[in-house]
Amino acid sequence: MYFYTLLAALLAVVLIFVAPLRAKVWVAASLIGASAIGALYLVVATLLGGEITLARFSTDFFGAEHITVDALSALFLAIIAIASVATVVYSRGYVEGYFKRFSAAHISLHYTSLVMLVVSMMLVVMSSGGFSFLFSWELMTIASFILILFEADRQDVRRAALNYLVMMHIGFMFLVAGFVLLYNVTGSANFAAVECYFKVAKPLPLFIIFFIGFGMKSGLFPMHIWLPEAHPAAPSHVSAIMSGVMIKTGIYGILRLLQAIDHDTELLYSIGLIVLLSGIITGLWGVILAAMQNDIKRLLAYSSIENIGVILIGLGIAAVGHAAGSNLIGMCGMCGALLHVVNHSLFKTMLFFSAGNIYSRMHTTAMNQMGGLAKHMPVTAILMLFATLAICALPPLNGFVSELLIYIGMFNGVSDGHEVLYSIGGIIALSLIGGIVVLAFSKLYGVVFLGSPRSTHVAESTEVDSQRIVAMALPAVFILIIGLLPQYAIRPIALVAEAVTGNSSVVAIGSFIPTLTTLSYVGVMLILVVALLYVIKRRAQLKRKIESGPTWGCGFTAPNIRMQYTGESFSEGLENIGRPLMKDMVDGRSVDKSEIFPSQHNYDVRHKDKVDSLLGQWWVQLMHRINKFVMRLRTGRVNNYITFALAFLAVVLLLSVIGIL
Repeated sequence: MYFYTLLAALLAVVLIFVAPLRAKVWVAASLIGASAIGALYLVVATLLGGEITLARFSTDFFGAEHITVDALSALFLAIIAIASVATVVYSRGYVEGYFKRFSAAHISLHYTSLVMLVVSMMLVVMSSGGFSFLFSWELMTIASFILILFEADRQDVRRAALNYLVMMHIGFMFLVAGFVLLYNVTGSANFAAVECYFKVAKPLPLFIIFFIGFGMKSGLFPMHIWLPEAHPAAPSHVSAIMSGVMIKTGIYGILRLLQAIDHDTELLYSIGLIVLLSGIITGLWGVILAAMQNDIKRLLAYSSIENIGVILIGLGIAAVGHAAGSNLIGMCGMCGALLHVVNHSLFKTMLFFSAGNIYSRMHTTAMNQMGGLAKHMPVTAILMLFATLAICALPPLNGFVSELLIYIGMFNGVSDGHEVLYSIGGIIALSLIGGIVVLAFSKLYGVVFLGSPRSTHVAESTEVDSQRIVAMALPAVFILIIGLLPQYAIRPIALVAEAVTGNSSVVAIGSFIPTLTTLSYVGVMLILVVALLYVIKRRAQLKRKIESGPTWGCGFTAPNIRMQYTGESFSEGLENIGRPLMKDMVDGRSVDKSEIFPSQHNYDVRHKDKVDSLLGQWWVQLMHRINKFVMRLRTGRVNNYITFALAFLAVVLLLSVIGIL
């Protein structure tokens, strides 16, 4: 199997590298499109006919393995297929701006890595576990690492990529340890063997090991520190597929563990609490830090952490609900979490595409240098507003549906008396997250697209090419379908939830459908009312003379664009809460309260995560020390190098005698 996999990979590399510069994207698009079509075929066949096994083989490391598509794999394959097609279509216009800056080999490497990332993610969700899973997982990490390094001539990009690589390999070591432990106890390293392990050995240590390994990839607190650094450094289409899809492979792994718990209510309850509390902390930490950011891509990166928290809250509520014997609460939480996995992949892809449009015209992602972009990039402004409403969970779009299902599960927990304390905690946390999300994205959209231009780049900016607009429109269609027809969208999600939990979805679906049908009618009515009001407004304006003038300057006789709200001032009220979580990097000096007639000031503040300095800097110091030690060994003397070689052979001989090797 691996021979054919490597042969196919080599063929893809050759095709991309030999293609002309402007044709490379179409070769990559053809390869990704073919993979997406094959994946969607497997999705439909699995949901209609059941599990499909594509290959069976055996490895020397972990025994028998297979490549299989079941209901859970099908859901993630669909997400990967849609996002990857949108990503490669978007990349054409984005990467074209770098043709003069980078060589053809550089562009070839980028598209080769993009294809490998898509294929490796598909293999991850189809692998039964063991060596094939770890192989695909590592290929996914290496491919994404190369993609982040697209602008490797920038020091911040190199630093972010290295940070990502180190953190991912720490997580990889935990996954290896988990599979080795699983194999030693059960004789199999497949995910199916986890259920057997939980019955014959202490389950929590294995769960914690895997939870850390998968949590590292998904951005779980406090292992999230790579994410706010990697996404701003990567090209926007890479950020889109990494944030929208790749981090969900960590959620996929956690779902495989939950699937293996079977009906051990005590274990399910304990793990449910771990997942729920992790989700609450991750969600609150991510959204507070997101609202503090003044860089578009850093805000979106922290928002991804927040959405991982929302998904984990849903999974935690599902596990606690099933452990308490409530199928309705369990299915509400599980369906809400699975649907939010889908929803986040759609609107976060759109948001990063929008950020890419802005960056390609403004050459910066700093919000405080923008303003008034809606007049110059109207289509991008409309599509980003669409995605912003979706991520804020406002009806009638898809984000509202998934969070509503999680809320229904928690409110049922309160009303039925099932784990009331944890349900109330989840409600409070999700409410706080939702409120701060609205603040964060009102700030993002208002500062960037509304108001007056803060720099000459805004006046010079124009709308992007049609291919990038089409790429943004693709997820927008699914956002609208899920938002307006949730009663139909929930049916395949419920089938996946049933496969994960082992409980029937019939009762839950019967409870969902009336509520979601009503929600569908309300959504359609809302759109019709807004459209009607718009038509009435336009008709009324035809008979009136519309005058424009400067905004009232609050008593200042000479107002200017510097008097607008900045990103920092927009979220200033939240800083008292967020300050203990951040360390500020300040350039310049702010206006003092005693300055009645202030002179010109230059002031810029960047809010960094304190966890980054606690957990993310140790490896930098370690590498400096290792490098310093290695440099001492480089004496330039041949006799010293011979001594080192002899010492190494002596150590190997000693370990062989002892029996370690």
